[in-house]
Amino acid sequence: MAPEVPLDDEEFVSRAQAGDLAAYESLVARHTASAYRTAVLLGAGSDAEDVIQEAFVKGYRKLSRYRGDSSFRSWLLAIVANETRNLHRSRDRRHGLVLRAARVAPGAEVGEDSAVGSVLAGERRATLVRALRQLPDRDREVIVCRYFLDLSEDETVAMLGWPRGTVKSRTSRALVKLRALLDVEAVRHG
Repeated sequence: MAPEVPLDDEEFVSRAQAGDLAAYESLVARHTASAYRTAVLLGAGSDAEDVIQEAFVKGYRKLSRYRGDSSFRSWLLAIVANETRNLHRSRDRRHGLVLRAARVAPGAEVGEDSAVGSVLAGERRATLVRALRQLPDRDREVIVCRYFLDLSEDETVAMLGWPRGTVKSRTSRALVKLRALLDVEAVRHG
């Protein structure tokens, strides 16, 4: 008997588009770890599980629109990135409300989200994440795609929806900024 060959994403996508829920569940199982990492690294923190759950639901609803122009993984991670951006917008609105309430009621404190620190072990990784969080959103997104998620340039273009030249130039500039932030961290904690 021949060994069973695991199905690739495209086969699972085709089956899921034809209504096979188990095939979509296989895609979810296959990509949960990278979706979670994406959400955490883009700043979802303790809300990462909610973000990826919402992304998987939206992915299922939009599956008929997936055309295979990019890998399923990069298409899905683009949805995760969008959901993380939505989370940031809602956090910013909530944060504004909390700040206004704090002005009314002095003594109320705004807590800092430390979930990323608890998720990522080790001091070096924590230092890297601190520096990464200081980057502007678009710089952070391209660094996460290229180096934390190991996406190819093509996959990064597909995930972020940016022109190839923008991905190349922003990656280069973001790395320079990240190195400078890491140098500052090294001096501060070294």
